Amino acid sequence: MTDIAPETGMETGRLILREWREEDRQPFAAMNADPEVMRYFQSALTDPESDALVDRIALHFRTHGFGLFALERKSDGAFLGFTGFSSCPENTPVQGEIEIGWRLAQAYWRRGYAHEAASACADWFWQTTDRARLVSYTSAANQPSRNLMGKLGFRHYPERDFDHPAIASDHPFCRQVVYVLNRSDAANG
Repeated sequence: MTDIAPETGMETGRLILREWREEDRQPFAAMNADPEVMRYFQSALTDPESDALVDRIALHFRTHGFGLFALERKSDGAFLGFTGFSSCPENTPVQGEIEIGWRLAQAYWRRGYAHEAASACADWFWQTTDRARLVSYTSAANQPSRNLMGKLGFRHYPERDFDHPAIASDHPFCRQVVYVLNRSDAANG
């Protein structure tokens, strides 16, 4: 079970999902500059672009009361990346939905951290909202994220796949695949 305090974050057995701190900016920028971490995005981020993303995450929290939590390992306080929620983009088949997402530094891959954090976030979502579904989407080529979506119980809904409006139509990552976890499926899973 997850200890939940949605305004400030939550904890799992190994992780703390919390508000962002100023000292998170440097490891976050290093993570976003890693070409392997950003493999399924248009490009790696510069330091100013990474800082702007942190600012947008903070604004989302202030505006909506939820967002992408900074992810910290309890054992040593290491900043791992983020896991949490964002509002889906306008002019897409998922407009108006809430997306769950994650991004971890490469050193923390394949240890179950993303699954643990995303599971805690999903639990929080079902306990604190009355929404019928939670969505997740990624580049069609991003098989690692697609695998995690499946492990979390999400199912691919091809009829909702879309070309991302912020990505050039000829870019290989323009096509986004949409996965959905319905409340009824989460309750039965």
